[in-house]
Amino acid sequence: MIGRRKIMRPGFAFWPGVADPVADELVASLARPSGDVTGTTFLGPELIAKRLQLLRDVVPGLSRAAALGHPHAYSERTMAGVLKEIEAAARTLGLQLQLVPADSQDDIAGAFAAIASLKLDALSVGIDALTQSKAETIVGLAAEHKLLTAYPAREFVEMGGLMSYGPSYPDLYYRAAGLIDKIFKGAKPGDLPVEQPTKLELVINLKIAKALGLTIPHSMLMLADEVIE
Repeated sequence: MIGRRKIMRPGFAFWPGVADPVADELVASLARPSGDVTGTTFLGPELIAKRLQLLRDVVPGLSRAAALGHPHAYSERTMAGVLKEIEAAARTLGLQLQLVPADSQDDIAGAFAAIASLKLDALSVGIDALTQSKAETIVGLAAEHKLLTAYPAREFVEMGGLMSYGPSYPDLYYRAAGLIDKIFKGAKPGDLPVEQPTKLELVINLKIAKALGLTIPHSMLMLADEVIE
């Protein structure tokens, strides 16, 4: 699981992945982290608009949606950036977007109950330690409520989610291992650029689409990196 877990030895700290290490004040910049910290970033805020657009592409008349995530997953600056991205994306798409927070695993069922009571038509799931650790629960509840849902990683779709758009986390893990190897061979963490994803994946589960009574546009299927049938 990706999160703010530190791998440590005397003299450095390494984060396998965070949304915005600059806003979280972990590094001075991506190119020149400085200090004793480096790692990878998974572009958390930047991909929100794309996932909302995918929901709209599946249902062109979509007007009401929810965004689920941990409200305190990252620093205040990063979370403010996430909120700004969500609001800007909703305005651009003409969506009424309801933020549905989940601070702990006990809040997840209540979040879906709130979405149902508000009669929201779609859901975008954010990426954080809670949503990742409770991915199976979230996917199951989305299916139970028959929600059109866009997820942040392919692992959700492999569990039975509808579709995802985000970085390849196995690729990030592989690259993180390369950074660690360099550090243990003597490289200074602050001299190693924080690495961003080079591979973004669109994965679609046609079996789930059929169960939801949805027709995925051919143009979207052609762009998908993988279609699960």
